[in-house]
Formats: sequence, C-alpha cells, structure tokens
Amino acid sequence: MRIVCISDTHNCNEQINVPEGDLLIHSGDATITGTTEEIRNFTRWFAGLPHKNKIFVAGNHDWLFEREPRSARQLLDASIIYLQDSAVTINGFHIYGSPWQPRFYDWAFNLMRGPELAKKWAMIPEDIDILITHGPPHGILDEVPRQWGIENTGCEELGKRVDKIASGGRLKLHIFGHIHCGYGTYEKFGVKFINASTCDEQYKPTQPAIVIDI
Repeated sequence: MRIVCISDTHNCNEQINVPEGDLLIHSGDATITGTTEEIRNFTRWFAGLPHKNKIFVAGNHDWLFEREPRSARQLLDASIIYLQDSAVTINGFHIYGSPWQPRFYDWAFNLMRGPELAKKWAMIPEDIDILITHGPPHGILDEVPRQWGIENTGCEELGKRVDKIASGGRLKLHIFGHIHCGYGTYEKFGVKFINASTCDEQYKPTQPAIVIDI
C-alpha cells in the first residue's frame, strides 16, 4: 500500500502537489483558525483528490473540531475518515488517530504535559500498525531553534507510549506534523517516524508530501 503523508497545510490547498497513492493521511492543521468556511474549503479540496482512502486528524489550528465537534464533522465529505481517539482498518492495516498535544499558546486540543496527556495516550491500542497524531513524540523530529539553542518540543508521554507499543513489533509508522521545522523522516526500533508538515516556518507550502510504501 502506498501512503501519502501531508500535514499543516494551513489553507494552502490547491497550491500543494499531492502524489498519487492508495491512502492519503493529513495529520492536522488544515486551517489557520478553524472556521466553518476554512473547513468547507479544505473539504472540497481534500475530497476531490483521487486517493481511494483519505484520513484526517485535526490539529491545534482546527478549532471547530474541538469547539463544535458535531458541526465540524458534518462539514467533512463522506469520503474523508476523521479520527479522534479512534481507529479504522484499511487494507488490513489497523490505524489510530488522535489530535492532542502539549499546551501551546492555548490553541485547540491542548492538554498539560504529564498525566493529562498520558491519559489520552493510554487509549492508543497496542495492536496498531499506523499511528497518526498531530504533534510529535519528544526527541523525534520536534526540534525548534530558540535564541538559547535547540529545544525539543514533542510530548514526553507520547514518546513513552510509542516506545511501549513499538516493543510489540507491530507498529510500522507514526505520522505527525505540528513542528514545521521538524519536517522529515526518522527510524527507531523498526518504526518509521514522519513529520509531514507541508508548510515551512513562514507558512509557505514548500515541503513536499512524504510517500511511504508498506
């Protein structure tokens, strides 16, 4: 199965070149402020892409999915699978998605580091093949340059949960975004980690979709 990974498209939509594949995964921040109109525009574009299967997980900019979840989901085309602390099986692959991340300027789907986030990550089943979160685990494709040096901004509790699941040997991919400058891939414990952020630090869609065959 060919999987096409994008994230953090931030209303750029038609400016993005999306390669062909069997499964298209968007790991959040489709919008800037998560308005109804932004989500409608995203839905038209995303649903119109030719991929047979499409999955979307909301991000911290996609406000309507937290404030008015029922209304937000109703705006999505029937061809789009929305995952929020939930799973789906496609072509035999068990896929789980979740939008939460460490508190970040009081945006959407923010929780405090520690027990609050650990409770969410405990919901991730251990028998999954693909994990989609909006934010990265701590120490993996999560580096942000600061005036005093590089800072790892990913979630420590997510990292612990992923390590535990990976030890079972089934997890193949962990796909996320959120940290634009962390774009790229990394492999650890036989798991391929993908920061699929499409937009760069200037919110320009300069970072290509990442394609993986499994």
